This record gives sequence, structure tokens and C-alpha cells, in this order.
Amino acid sequence: MTLRVLLVEDDTALRQTLRDALTVEGYQVHTAASLAEGQALAAHAAPDLVLLDLGLPDGDGEALLATLRRRTTLPVILISARHGETQKIALLDAGADDYLVKPFAVGELLARMRVALRHRGTRLAPAVTQYRQGPLAVDLAAHRVSLDGAAVHLTPTEFKLLARLVRSAGQVVTHRQLLTDVWGAEFTEHTQYLRLYMGQLRAKLEADSAEPQRLLTEPGVGYRLVESEGDG
Repeated sequence: MTLRVLLVEDDTALRQTLRDALTVEGYQVHTAASLAEGQALAAHAAPDLVLLDLGLPDGDGEALLATLRRRTTLPVILISARHGETQKIALLDAGADDYLVKPFAVGELLARMRVALRHRGTRLAPAVTQYRQGPLAVDLAAHRVSLDGAAVHLTPTEFKLLARLVRSAGQVVTHRQLLTDVWGAEFTEHTQYLRLYMGQLRAKLEADSAEPQRLLTEPGVGYRLVESEGDG
């Protein structure tokens, strides 16, 4: 199951950094740069967890926290430069699950997210970010793919597709799941996208794309990346 995270943050650089880190961890990330956009996505994107900045250009994130708490119990973690103890306590009492003061380490944020989800009964396995099979090596965190030691250039969509398969290496991932996680829920019927991009990946990563040994087809079901040599 891919968990959806709503990230409401107006700092462009931080928003992109967090989005990239969360994507590597296997989350599906929706981003908002304003209170209004955050409110709209919270209503329509059905997030499993919200990361919420307080100082937004069109209002305070506290308003979105109040809205969320009136209608849902999903985890909400506040991320803010404000460090006043009184306000932190008030916001935690108002329903925030946690409060991180900027700057913070991404690793700490991820750990706190796992705790908040665990408190709701959702247990997460450690994210798979490294893959090696013969001459093929993939490092999702470094956004690096190599074959026989030489860098392989992938387009952003090719990398997203490969990353999704890496996170489930050895397991079949259905057409529907791949389309949802890579392109979005509105693309679940567009199987031609999968065929096109899988063909491109095989051309770059297989010795013979017509007889793939790594990126395997499970007829009528989906695709499977063979198990990493470090697994099992």
C-alpha cells in the first residue's frame, strides 16, 4: 500500500527537498504552497498524513489543523520556524501529533512520521532504497543508476517507474498500482503508458530487451523486477 502525504510548505527549496526524500521512501506526495491550496488538497486528495507549515502566504497553518481535526483523525505533523514553547504546547493540545522546529534533519522527520502512523495502527517496513542485480545497481536516494559501472541516464518518468519496482523487488506490481503510483489515480486505464516506458527501461537496462532477464512481465497482471542479490 502506497501512503499519501500532503505537504503544505511555501518554501520552494524545502518543499522540493522534502518531496524528493518522501518519494524515495515510497510515499505518494501531494504538495501545496498556500493555505487555500492545502485546504483544497486535504479535501480531495485523501492524504494518510499531513506535514503542515504554519507561516503560509495567505494565512496560518493553524487554521488547516483546526479544519482537519473537526473531520478526521489522520496524523498531522507541524513543521515551523516558530519555536515558542507556549505556542507549541497549544498546537499539540489543539490536535497536532508532533511539532518539528526548522531546520530539522530529514531522517528525524521520517522517524516521527513512522511513529505518528504507527500510533494509528499503520506499521511501515523500512524503505528499500538500494538495489543490485548483476551489473545493475540502483541507488534511489542518490538518484543514480549504473550498469557495468557506467551511469545510465533515465528520464524522470523512467526513474519513477524503476523506483516503484525497486521498492517491491521480487514481487509482482500490478498494472493499476504502477499507473497510480507513477502517473496518478486518473491514469489507471492507460496501460499503453506502461508498455511504452517499460520498453524504454528494458532498452536501457537489459542485454536483450526482447528477452528481459530483470524487468519481467507477469501476463495479465503487471511487472516484476527480479529480486536483489542482497535480498532473501
